[in-house]
Amino acid sequence: MAENFDVKLDKKTYIPDPSYQANSALGDYKKAYAEFLSDPDGFWAKKARELDWIKPWDKIRDWEWPQARWFCGGKLNVSANCLDRHVKNGRRNKLALIWKGERGKEEIYTYRQLYRAVMRFANALKNLGVKKGDCVCLYMPLVPEHVIAMLACTRIGAVHSIVFAGFGAEALHTRIRDADAKVVITADVGIRRGKFIPLRSIVDEAVKNAPSVEKIVVLSRERCPVELYSEMEVDFYAIQEGVSEECPPEEMDSEDPLFILYTSGTTGQPKGIVHTTGGYLVGTHYTSKYIFDLKENDVHWCTADTGWITGHSYIVYGPLSVGATVVITETTLDYPDPGVWWKIIEEFGVTIFYTAPTAIRMFMRVGEEWPNKYNLSSLRIIGSVGEPLNPEAFEWYYRVIGKNQCPILDTWWQTETGIHMITTPLGQPMKPGFAGVPIPGVVADVVDKEGKPVPAGQGGLLVIKEPWPSMMRTVHKNKERYLQYWNQINHWYTVGDLAVRDEDGYIMVLGRSDDIIIVAGHNLGTAEVESALVAHEAIAEAAVIGVPDDMKGQAVKAFVVLCQGYEPSQKLISELIYHVRMTIGPIAMPSGIEFMDKLPKTRSGKIMRRVLKAKEMGVDPGDISTLEE
Repeated sequence: MAENFDVKLDKKTYIPDPSYQANSALGDYKKAYAEFLSDPDGFWAKKARELDWIKPWDKIRDWEWPQARWFCGGKLNVSANCLDRHVKNGRRNKLALIWKGERGKEEIYTYRQLYRAVMRFANALKNLGVKKGDCVCLYMPLVPEHVIAMLACTRIGAVHSIVFAGFGAEALHTRIRDADAKVVITADVGIRRGKFIPLRSIVDEAVKNAPSVEKIVVLSRERCPVELYSEMEVDFYAIQEGVSEECPPEEMDSEDPLFILYTSGTTGQPKGIVHTTGGYLVGTHYTSKYIFDLKENDVHWCTADTGWITGHSYIVYGPLSVGATVVITETTLDYPDPGVWWKIIEEFGVTIFYTAPTAIRMFMRVGEEWPNKYNLSSLRIIGSVGEPLNPEAFEWYYRVIGKNQCPILDTWWQTETGIHMITTPLGQPMKPGFAGVPIPGVVADVVDKEGKPVPAGQGGLLVIKEPWPSMMRTVHKNKERYLQYWNQINHWYTVGDLAVRDEDGYIMVLGRSDDIIIVAGHNLGTAEVESALVAHEAIAEAAVIGVPDDMKGQAVKAFVVLCQGYEPSQKLISELIYHVRMTIGPIAMPSGIEFMDKLPKTRSGKIMRRVLKAKEMGVDPGDISTLEE
């Protein structure tokens, strides 16, 4: 961002029913935030004591910029906190997991059933040679076995790396190699919009030239024995035959790695964000209980996939640590019709619904008649996650889905933060377009490039000024990249987003200040998409930008320079779009491709994407003195 800029702010406000704040676990926001500021370590210690620790910590935090250690010396196990303590404390027969398949099949797991399933699979992984500290890659559809595999890894101290099952073979291969995965867990197929997606064959391609992989575990969706294609493959259920249902949880240090999750970076190489055991679990437990306000009778449905941080934090670890009932489904929002999600809310009595602005905008487009066919009166809280929730979508969501009663938790956070950082806590006035205020435990500000707070109504850079327990600890194999988050402005965590604050301290997040494109809530690095395009024999150079899209928030627009001997054509455009789809996945498919004679570059050869974006948007590109020509 070259200069600060003024933003016209809407003054509209919605006041929730006072009972929400009166009955919330957080209580009065301003009082809770003041208590945090007066004793930050005491605040986090109190939240951490709600979990079961094998050994208490010696020190709350050890902060030596840019490295943090939280709950130093403490020992615990994540799966024990998500399962064992509920089984022992009166929730053994409570529903933990409700699954709805696309073809109508349903499965349910009580906490006791999930506990036993996790221990069986944990022992099966041990029998495959998986040990504490080994990496296990999960490339699976959103089925109960996916959650079981995650928790089984945490039970034995294995580090999981989940790759969204919409990614192609090359993207999966890159992540397997970088994480040095020892075992890959997949399914024979995924099911999406009535079609079978051959996950197993994608894995077969991805593990070529991936020497760390020793075994591939294949789940048969029909629970029939899998015909094994190679010595590396084993059947998900066959390896559990005859294994013990007793698997004591591994004692984990608070700072032991819990998982690696890859998010796109501006360099083209996906960043492996590393989260650790104690701080991450404290953060997800705290936000699930005090921000989502999960109560004993709630039915919680986060519509994300477990391949994203939202699924890690608010499908699995946060809600299950609180002892909640969680809904998961592989159904897509408009198949077989745009009423399928509202039917699930009615059928299962969902009380907390957490989805993306992209989904909300799609529902707006198809009309109110679809949600109006179903009884949504069970809903108590509705939430939003991903790119910013625009005011129009807020208004529709509040009126049509929340029936002018449910508070909206519009949450801002990142893979790197692990948990909600900014939202409008229950009971606080809601402002369309504004995510809200920093939650207790988070110190956020909007500043200029020198670190000075910008006036209300003026845009600036969003920063987090103090460490927090669920912060990432490093970027896997790339400490320099981790350092970049902390060395830009005053040794604060610089998130890469532009934001504006109003006179009440509410923060509106405006979008990325770097070369990340957020498509339907999913981060895509420009370089990763450009690399896929240039890998096609017809393309000499490529640049991609994000352009506004009514449904997805942003879409990918590509500019390409052809190699000699190739001519622009609609057939080539279709071929390039398909090539990107197969290399990275459907979310990266360009919405448009423009052929160029050359790309705007600096004298040092860096492509100036902002010039392309300015041209696309019809605005002044600003200073172009560094252009090559």
